[in-house]
Amino acid sequence: MESKNIDRLNILLIVISLLLAYKIPFELFLFSYAFLGPLHYLTEINWLKERNYFIKTKDWIWTFVLFGIVISVPLLLSLPWFKFIYDIEIVKNFLKELNTSSNVILLTALFFSIGLVFLKELKYTLPFLIISLLVSYFILKYISFSIVLVSVFLPTIIHVYLFTLLFMLFGAIKSKSTPGYIGVALLALIPLVITFGNVHPEQYILSQHTQDNFIASGFHSLNFSLADLLKNSKEESFSLLSILGIKIQIFIAFAYTYHYLNWFSKTSIIGWHKGTSKTRLVSIAIIWLASISFYLYDYRTGIIVLFFLSFLHVFLEFPLNVVSVKGIAESLFKKQK
Repeated sequence: MESKNIDRLNILLIVISLLLAYKIPFELFLFSYAFLGPLHYLTEINWLKERNYFIKTKDWIWTFVLFGIVISVPLLLSLPWFKFIYDIEIVKNFLKELNTSSNVILLTALFFSIGLVFLKELKYTLPFLIISLLVSYFILKYISFSIVLVSVFLPTIIHVYLFTLLFMLFGAIKSKSTPGYIGVALLALIPLVITFGNVHPEQYILSQHTQDNFIASGFHSLNFSLADLLKNSKEESFSLLSILGIKIQIFIAFAYTYHYLNWFSKTSIIGWHKGTSKTRLVSIAIIWLASISFYLYDYRTGIIVLFFLSFLHVFLEFPLNVVSVKGIAESLFKKQK
C-alpha cells in the first residue's frame, strides 16, 4: 500500500513538474539544478554505497572516482583561483589532452558497468575494462553521431529522463503497482504532450540575471543539440526563445526537476537515510549548503565546483541503470515463456 501511495504521489509530481516547467522553464531548471541537484548527488551516492553500488566488489568503484577526477580537473583548474597553474604551458597542453578523452571515459564507464554487473568471475574485470576502453574509442572515432550522443545526451537527458523512466518501470514490475504503471506511461508521454502543446514565446520574458546564469551553466549547448536533432537547426539560427527553443527548455526543466523529485519521493521505500549515521547526515547537509552557496555566489562557479560530484553520481549510477534494464528484460522474457 505504501508503494502504491508513493506511485500516486509521483503521478502528482509529474503533473506539478510539467506545469512549473511550462510556466518558468529556464528559472525552474536553474533552481532545480542548483538546489535539488547537489542534495540528490550526495544522498544517492550514500545510498549506492550502502547497496555496494550494485556490483560484486567495491574495489573497482575507485575506477569511477578516477574517471570523475580526469573529467573534472580541466574544468576545475579553469577557475580564477587556479589561474597560475592553468597558465603553465605544459599544464595547459596536458589538460587539453584530458578534455579530449572525456567522451571515451563516459562511454567506457557505461560499458564497464555492464561488466561489473554481469561478470561472475572477478579475474575478468580488468580485461573487460580494457575492452570497454578500446570499444569506446573506436565507436567514438568511426561513428560520427556517437560523439554528441555520449558527450551531450548521456550525462544529461539520457540520465535524468530515460534512466528514470526505466528505473520506474523496473519498480512497477517488481511491485505490480497499477499506479506505478500509470506513472511510467505518463512520464513516457510527456515529450508528446510538450510537442503538441501550445506555447506563446511573447509570454516568456527572461531577466538578464536568468539569461546570464543559463548561459554560464553551459546547458544551452544541450538545447542546441536537441534542436539540431529535431529540426536540423544550426546554432547561429536557433533561438532559445523561439517556439522550438521554449518547448525544448520545458522538457529539460521538467526532466531534471522530476528526476530529483522522483528520488526524494521514494525516501521511505529506497531508504537512503536508513542506517546512515548522524555524523554522515550532518556532513551531507553541510556539503549541500556549501554547494548552494557556490551557486548563489556565481552560477558558473557552482557548476565547476560541483562538476566532479555531479559526474561521479552519474558514473556510480550506471550499474543501477544496468540492473534496471536487466530486471525489465528478465521480466519480459519470463512473460513470453
